[in-house]
This record gives sequence, C-alpha cells and structure tokens, in this order.
Amino acid sequence: MQILFVHGNFPGQYARIVSYLKDFKHIDMRSGSLSTNQRRPIIERIDYTPHREARKDIHPALRFTEGSVIRGQAALTAFLPLKKSGWSPDIILAHSGRGDGLFMKDLWPQAKYMPYFEWYYHSYGSDVSFLKHDAPQKRDTEIQIRMKNTGMLQDLAAMDWGQCPTEYQKSQFPPHLSDCISVLHDGVDTDYFSPDETARFSIGEHTFRKGDPLVTYIARGMEPYRGFPQFMEAVAILQKTDPEVHVVIFGEDRVAYGTPRDDGKTYKEWALENLTLDSSRIHFAGNQPIRMLRDALRVSAAHVYLTVPFVLSWSMMEAMSAGALLVGSDTPPVREMITDGENGLLVPFFEPETLAQRLAAVLADPSKYAPLRERARSLMLERYDFKDLSKQYLSLIERVATGEMSVGLKR
Repeated sequence: MQILFVHGNFPGQYARIVSYLKDFKHIDMRSGSLSTNQRRPIIERIDYTPHREARKDIHPALRFTEGSVIRGQAALTAFLPLKKSGWSPDIILAHSGRGDGLFMKDLWPQAKYMPYFEWYYHSYGSDVSFLKHDAPQKRDTEIQIRMKNTGMLQDLAAMDWGQCPTEYQKSQFPPHLSDCISVLHDGVDTDYFSPDETARFSIGEHTFRKGDPLVTYIARGMEPYRGFPQFMEAVAILQKTDPEVHVVIFGEDRVAYGTPRDDGKTYKEWALENLTLDSSRIHFAGNQPIRMLRDALRVSAAHVYLTVPFVLSWSMMEAMSAGALLVGSDTPPVREMITDGENGLLVPFFEPETLAQRLAAVLADPSKYAPLRERARSLMLERYDFKDLSKQYLSLIERVATGEMSVGLKR
C-alpha cells in the first residue's frame, strides 16, 4: 500500500502513525510539506513553496481562501514529478484547513482521500465569541469567519472519509457533513509520558522534585485563547498566600491563536507591568526539548490548562499521562477528558480567584489528590495510548484505501 501524507508542518499530527507504519514492509510512504518546515524528515519528503502571499487588496473575506489556494497549488506543482515517475498513492492523508491537500484529488483522482479535520469556524458558540461573552460580532467579522471554512468545505466535498481527533472538535462540523468523519486521536506516548517519583526538573538555579510546590503551564503562545491572562492573575493571587510556590511557564511570548493586543504589547509584558508578581518565583522557560517538559510534568504539583472552546492541546493529555494533577478550565474540550473531582479539577475560565483557591488547596494537601492523578493516567492508558490507537489508525486507513469505508457507501 502506498500512502501520501501532506502537512504544512509535517509530521505534525501524523508523527506517531508514520513512526508506527515504518515497520510495515508492504507500506510505501511519501510526504509533502512547506519548504519552511525545519523539522527533520522521517520519511521521504517533497517540499513546496507558495509563489506569493494572498493579495492585501483582495476582499478581506477571501484572503484566507486565496492563501489556501496558492498553498494548494504549490503542493500540486511540487508533486507533479512524483506522479510522472509513476508513483501513485492508494490513499492521501492531508491536514485540512490551510490548503495543503486541496488539489490532491485532482492530481491523483483514483486515490482515496482522508483529510484530518481540526476545527470548523463559527461566529458564535465557540472560540471566536467566547472571550467576548457571545457579544454580537461586526458583520464583516461574521463574513470572514464563515468564509474561512471554504477550504475545509472543499475537502469535505472531495474526501472519501474524514478524521477528527476529539468528539468536541467533530461536533463543530455541520451534522449533515460529519457523518463520514471518524473520531480518532493520534494518541499519547504513555510509555514516555509516565510518572516517575524520582524525577527531577531543573531550571536556572532551581531544582524541583516530586512534592515541591511547583505549578506548571504549557502553551504555544501566551494568549487569551489558552487563558494566559487569567492564569497570571491567579499566580499573582497565589503568590500572596503561598510564599513557597514556584511557577514554570513553557511557550513563546507571542499570540499563536486569536489576535494580538491593540496596544502592541505582548500578554507577558502586560502581566509583568500590571500584576503584582514575584518574578523570582516565576520561570519563563520558552520552548524546550520534550524531555524537559516531561520532567516538569512529572514533578508538578498541579498542571494548569485553560482553553476557550477550541482545539484541545496535546500537552494537557501528556500531563495526565505523566501523572500530573490537571487543573483545567470548565470548557467543552476539557470536559471531554476531565470530570471534576474524579480525574482532575475544573474551574470557571474567567475566575482567576477560583483557580488560585483550588491551586492553594492542592498545594496544601497534595496526597489528597493522588487518586485523581492515577485515574487521569488510567484514562490515557485505556483510551488514548498511541500503541492501541495506531492499530486502529492503520485499520481505518486500510478500510478507506480499499473502499470499505466511503462517503458513497455511507450515504
């Protein structure tokens, strides 16, 4: 079986399944990614480069779509030599939304197409309006948000079957279009992200061990989408009541999702300027090797994960697998994994005082919450271990590639 993976930042969500499939001699894999991708290729990779960006003078609602078309065209052009060489995939797996796989079915019409769907945009009821408490959007904003789904709608029309990592994320897609989307997470490496009572985590002059009053936070960027302002407000409150607590923050000082501040400052700058914080007990770690994140999670007294209703981060599930106590926002994507008081703690997203209180309770009596840690780990082992999910993934790929699962048969 010949499989083509297309992802702008390959391997991305395909990392674990590609590693798993490399052991199968009857499977021949190729991949495609943006030429700006600095990740080391794990299988043969063809790079593509968009010839230009979307025009600034185009209709604002079409700018994202034009960018997707340009990106998809670049991928199609880059793969032409591969097609001329005679290589033909049985199935194409492409990350949907930015245009990478947009024209793959035009290049290989006979191949089955299974996009990876992460997020379908809505003006109300999910990420965009959550921070504004569902206040009315500007009409131009509503139009832009609706049109941002254009590339995904093309993938939904072209696909033979689809994949989505969580039930909540799938629920964002129109019901009449989501019948042929399987919910299948890419999985957690539970062997690597495992508890270790002897673990140590060092940063600067500090070394932390299990039992130390350490709170951890991980996100791509320091932004409202992942509750960074609320988290920092909670830290300011917690520091006043607990003179021993330390906080480690992994992530870049940027906005990965959503929009930047109007005043041009970063949210880290805002926090340091406007909140009363003891900077000697806050450690901004930036981006670090995964081993360092794992060690921090292993010794963490509490790992905080806040998010608006949006895509669920891998880091939350890795924290649960590593045995950290998860203190998360009481929002739909988190509730899919966490039941308050059973395998973690939930707090209202907009209540930093409540978050600080729950963290203080955990730090005061860590052993009380040991059963929650154990049940969180058990959930990852039972439902999200990548070894089990990789087998399910291969089965899904085979069934779609052979036509056993298809939109036509479903409907």
